Amino acid sequence: MYRSTVRVRPALAVSLGAVLAVTACSGAGGNARVDTPEASGDGVLRVGLILDNTGNNAFLNAPQLAAAKLAIQEINAAGGHKGRPVELLPAHPDHEAAGQANDLAAAKADVVIGPTDSSHATAAVDVLSRAHIPLISPANTAAALSGIASGGYYFRTAAADVAQGPVLAKLARDAGAATISVLHQEGAYGKDLSAAVTEAAQQAGLTVLPGAGFKPGDPAQAARSTAKANPDAVVLIAREGAQGALAELNNSGFNGSRIILSDGGFARYGSGLASRLLDGARAVVPGQLPTAAFQGRLLGVDPSLKDVSYAAETYDAVTLAALAAARAQDDAGRSIAANLIPVSGGTAPTGGSAGAPPPAPCLTYKECLGGLAASPDINYDGESGPVAFDSNGDITSAVFSVYRYGPDNNPSPTGRETAERAG
Repeated sequence: MYRSTVRVRPALAVSLGAVLAVTACSGAGGNARVDTPEASGDGVLRVGLILDNTGNNAFLNAPQLAAAKLAIQEINAAGGHKGRPVELLPAHPDHEAAGQANDLAAAKADVVIGPTDSSHATAAVDVLSRAHIPLISPANTAAALSGIASGGYYFRTAAADVAQGPVLAKLARDAGAATISVLHQEGAYGKDLSAAVTEAAQQAGLTVLPGAGFKPGDPAQAARSTAKANPDAVVLIAREGAQGALAELNNSGFNGSRIILSDGGFARYGSGLASRLLDGARAVVPGQLPTAAFQGRLLGVDPSLKDVSYAAETYDAVTLAALAAARAQDDAGRSIAANLIPVSGGTAPTGGSAGAPPPAPCLTYKECLGGLAASPDINYDGESGPVAFDSNGDITSAVFSVYRYGPDNNPSPTGRETAERAG
């Protein structure tokens, strides 16, 4: 998690190559994603939520809760699970992630949605994987979580941060840049995404000139060094240090359309930066706002809703879990984990015919449930777009909105790009 990762259907494709390469999870207890467990549920599908946002991020709890409630309402309107209503367990956002996970396991959750913060995933997975309960995060984006030792019980409906690397490189190339430099904030986000941009740029035929890393609050030397290389474009990868880095780039004579911002640096800067500093600069943001129809349905659940961050991914996580239970005809966590890949349109490491295309997408729980009556394999594409889980429980395509800044240093949407794993 850092910012909203709402996704939409693809418009333009760009290869991710090795960025989203498939590697099988080998967490303790084997890999639940490819098991064939016997039915062991009690007949009631129970969904839990880990709402781990506090302080300035507490507003993120509301859209996830509303989306989970909406999904369950619509699942139950379509007949629930095997004719019985799906239950949403009480959430306790005042507890830390591991405590919430323990509470949900004690309450007999069959699947848990969350957490938002990537740094809380391990604590939740440690509890839930031992209880054989799958965890589906709608917001975790840390690249390292692709290899988390979960025994196959961890999934996410949000793309990893590094998925935007090829998109950032493509923006530079499409604008006519032949050379780029990467200026990045130190830390896992900056390091991992910088490597992804560099690799993608080189694969696209761009020359990558020397860049630099900086600590938040101390970008001056790195900005001067990067500007001195005189690239056609600078890709700035930063979060809280972005504004200072932009000011220092401007001090070095580097501004405007030669700047491309990662999602962490996306903001309405306005008068916080020198006049016209970002005029023509571009930025990417994972996904796009949900459709007006979906937002209307969310408001029907929570009329006071002010934000829709992670709502689409939460809704899809709940729907996918219910479809996995329907495919298994069992509500136990083991069965849900073993069926999430095939209902998402993905391919398990040992499943399916090599190269076989996924079934035609179905777009709602009701429609997909009808598809299961005819075939064991379906392809749910929901409010956040295609999912197609891979063997890590990661989605295999990621859509990004592209923004262009005006002379007032504020962004406006201009289009979208899709990054997909090759092959």
